[in-house]
Amino acid sequence: MAPILLNSMGNEHSDYIQSDVSKTGGVCEESSSGQHGRGHPFVCVGGSPNRMRSFAQFIHEQLELPGNAADIRDICEGTDRYSMYKVGPVLSVSHGMGVPSISIMLHELIKLLYHARCRDVIIFRIGTSGGVGLPAGTVVITDKAVDSFFRPQFEQVVLGKVIIRSTELDEDVAQELLQYSSELPDIPSVIGNTMCTHDFYEGQGRLDGALCSFSTEEKLEYLRKASEAGVRNIEMESTVFAAMCRVCNLKAAVVCVTLLNRFEGDQISTPHNVLLEYQQRPQCLVAHFIKKHLGLIS
Repeated sequence: MAPILLNSMGNEHSDYIQSDVSKTGGVCEESSSGQHGRGHPFVCVGGSPNRMRSFAQFIHEQLELPGNAADIRDICEGTDRYSMYKVGPVLSVSHGMGVPSISIMLHELIKLLYHARCRDVIIFRIGTSGGVGLPAGTVVITDKAVDSFFRPQFEQVVLGKVIIRSTELDEDVAQELLQYSSELPDIPSVIGNTMCTHDFYEGQGRLDGALCSFSTEEKLEYLRKASEAGVRNIEMESTVFAAMCRVCNLKAAVVCVTLLNRFEGDQISTPHNVLLEYQQRPQCLVAHFIKKHLGLIS
């Protein structure tokens, strides 16, 4: 049984946050502790509040839970920062866009799980990404989250000093996900490194932003170097997600679908209905994983 090691991540003040109130999530950890939180072995996070509500309704149907999926309530409805839905043994949480937004949510989510005495938690980030040499619609299960220099690390500045944390994810969970993907139709999946950037435009080598300080040739050369380093997709949250989960003893996985191949362009031209189907692929794979672990399917 693996507990969440809040104390081990260097917070010697954890004894003083037993009655902590989430600053952005609108959830009081003390009121969400004990029995209320014990049934949350699976946590799924994603950027969009609407997407995570849809996922909550989807997992409600997949687990064949009683009641109407449309009646699921946002636990964080008192704020417009994040959304959180409890669906049986699953928490579905939105995290916004980029490292700062997801890191704030993770601090408060991990404290909530800690106060709720949750053990053996598996947390997934599900979302979208740009592919590096992969066609649109490919699900990338992250091996290592890397920074813009292709290093498997996250740099956190604390009191003017740089703390470097590893961004390796749980290998067993990744391999399980890859195995389960073969049991599902039309979900092509690979394991590879995911590059996390701090910007959607210049930071990802896009030519179509308000600013662009490089040529097409320089962009393609950078993408070639990323591909040679094992990078298969690009997004904006994975390094801090992997680092925080690793330090706090949380098994974690990043499962993102590619919406385009960045070698072929910067803008998405796929029809909207096809994009919606692509976005459901990580949800279907993670739902399949959860059902396997709950013994609902063999």
